[in-house]
Amino acid sequence: MTEYSVLGKRLPRVDGPVKVTGKANFADDLSLPGMLHGKILRSPHAHARILNIDASHAEKLPGVRGIVIGTDFGKFRYGLRPDTRDEVPLAREKVRYIGEEVAAIAAIDPDIAQEAVDLIKVEYEPLPAVFDPEEALREGAPLVHEDKPGNVSVHTKVHFGDVEQALSESDYVREDRFYSQSVLHGFIEPNSIVASWEPPNHITVWASKQSPYFLYRNLSNCFNVPLSNVRVIQPYIGGGYGGKNGSYPLDFAAVMLSKKTGRPVKITLTQEEVLSAHRRRHPMVVWLKTGVKKDGTLVAHDCRVVADGGAATGVGPSTMANAFSFLNLPYVVPNVRFDGYRVYTNRPVSVAQRGNGIQQIRYAADVQLDMIAEDLGIDPVEIRRKNSAYIGYKTPNGMVVKSCGLKESIDEALNAVDWEKEFRPWPEKAHQPRGRIARGVGIACNSFCSGVRLAGHNCCTAVIKVHEDGTVSLMTGSTDSGQGSETVLAMITAEVLGIRLEDVYVPQTDSTLTPLDPGSYGSRVSSTAGNAVKIAALDAREQLVKVAAGLMESRPEDIELRDRLVYVKGAPDRSMRFRDLTRLVVSLGAGTTVIGTGSWGQSIDPINFDTGEGDVGGAYSFGTQAAWVEVDTETGKVKVTKMVVAHDCGFALNPLAVEGQHEGSIAGGVGHTIYEQCVEEDGQTVNPNFTGYGMPTSGDMPPEMISISVETGDPVGAFGAKESGEGTQVSTIPAVVNAIHNATGVWMTELPITPERILRALDQKRARDTATSGGRESGGQE
Repeated sequence: MTEYSVLGKRLPRVDGPVKVTGKANFADDLSLPGMLHGKILRSPHAHARILNIDASHAEKLPGVRGIVIGTDFGKFRYGLRPDTRDEVPLAREKVRYIGEEVAAIAAIDPDIAQEAVDLIKVEYEPLPAVFDPEEALREGAPLVHEDKPGNVSVHTKVHFGDVEQALSESDYVREDRFYSQSVLHGFIEPNSIVASWEPPNHITVWASKQSPYFLYRNLSNCFNVPLSNVRVIQPYIGGGYGGKNGSYPLDFAAVMLSKKTGRPVKITLTQEEVLSAHRRRHPMVVWLKTGVKKDGTLVAHDCRVVADGGAATGVGPSTMANAFSFLNLPYVVPNVRFDGYRVYTNRPVSVAQRGNGIQQIRYAADVQLDMIAEDLGIDPVEIRRKNSAYIGYKTPNGMVVKSCGLKESIDEALNAVDWEKEFRPWPEKAHQPRGRIARGVGIACNSFCSGVRLAGHNCCTAVIKVHEDGTVSLMTGSTDSGQGSETVLAMITAEVLGIRLEDVYVPQTDSTLTPLDPGSYGSRVSSTAGNAVKIAALDAREQLVKVAAGLMESRPEDIELRDRLVYVKGAPDRSMRFRDLTRLVVSLGAGTTVIGTGSWGQSIDPINFDTGEGDVGGAYSFGTQAAWVEVDTETGKVKVTKMVVAHDCGFALNPLAVEGQHEGSIAGGVGHTIYEQCVEEDGQTVNPNFTGYGMPTSGDMPPEMISISVETGDPVGAFGAKESGEGTQVSTIPAVVNAIHNATGVWMTELPITPERILRALDQKRARDTATSGGRESGGQE
């Protein structure tokens, strides 16, 4: 591996000082002269027609300056693509879930705005509602959208190979049902926006957005103004994880209120609003049938999925496409059939969340793989080795693996495990009584895309401006939503130009000034935007080197830039400071300004949502996790005591950041597995706070976390890098579930794994064990 000056070093984040000192401005910290404050009226009904809205009493309240309702936006609808545009800025004819936005008010302070909201009278005609996606599919179920028969939001039905024949020729076939619950994004900063309408038709917003250009386009369409008149400025973001990607009612309402009042308007949601009515991960029921040979070779997957999409489609097509695609990885499966329904219900909208559709499907597949291994008496490690993807492998639907360190990641993870003592569960060591605290170890593998390739705009662009004092400004539309990508992109710039990280300034995204960019989703920034930054830096470097070669009487190819110096290869005495070169560039002759530009997009066929064919991304990461758990068999409480992550990230651009990503994904995965769930009664969220919801704290994290980077040097990603975070969250869940089985002998097929579910499963196992006479006793299933 090449020895770099900046890349590969454990460097602190460039935004660290401003954040830890409290100087970072988030959207809700901003204030403009004359700014008004907005509040939103929400539906108390899960499903009802809107017969009348009377805002007369609210309008008369002193301090109220403007009110907007759904009809103010005409017939505008928005969504991922033309055939899925089923969302409106504010509800019009009817409401479809409790908490749906109905009206918004701007007033001189938040308290008056809230008082005015309470004065709005809405006449509703309640309608029958449906909250369970399987019930929503049944004939006669209430229709969430009258023009969507059967409540089907997205139907993905694809088939590669011959599944029926493969299953008939399998030596063993197993079928199981798995359920993954509704999970919130859990960002600490609630959604917030400050909007300013400037006559005649200019819009400026400061918004907490992972992907500002999504909002940029939607505001242009909604208000019928040119894109050049829409300015989206991104402040610091307090976490996103997919929950700040899209355009939401507060965004449109703030702009319309500003247009009506002639003053800037800020709307910031409360945490209760976020936790009760905002977007969340898709709950998913997965029926998975898998056929194998007696030696554990995977032959076929036959999968049916019902996903709860809530009241709108959102990014549902990509969620279902991801679920199918990652049935195909990280293992070799020659025959795959997938029948997936994303279903409308009268619940808040389900959208992308870290791992978008992949966590649920890999939870099912990797736990079932352990089930099959146990049934056949095969080591769970060996069944994974046997079926591992490899370099050059092309999945049945066309996903091409260009680099793969899956087997290496298995080896690295096992280096942290005393396999014979701690793990190997059969036959004589299987789930023997171990006192009140049962301890177990489990493993799971993952794969994830680096830079998802969707239809439409996917190209990243970077512009680098070299200043005369040797410092550099890097302008990119890619957003740092808290993951540290700003630091990594600055490191790439510094490496190519031979300067230091502190010499690079990365301004935050501003759609008027920074280049167009797809956004921060699908683990695309380091790999995809990183390539654009590398190209732009090389362009700037070429301009500088050309001048340096003339000054130093050398060929351009012999000029080196390193550690703020410019020198000739093999002649270190012939050198000059980088800042002296940049000063001369702008002053020699007529002078010039060095501006490097670079664009990069993946030249692959995007995944076809209808047929399932195509490459999800140009590069795929792979990884293995080992989880240690303790299960209190009297209380049912589960504690994850240790987690090892061995992840094929291609090349760790910043190992410190990679470790941070791993630890964050462990937290998200552990929360999903054993703590978090949205509890609802007839569509009403009854735990809209972090305490009741179950967000894991630092005390719930494994005391010991080991992060290992497996470096395979991917040919597509910037400097060989691939994603380093989302894949880890994918395999956290099955690793913990498999460890619980190793400890207790019960299979947990419903999430979250609450103490009640553990105790019920243990009781069922004891009853079966008591009734069993002779033969190897089987584990219970919950």
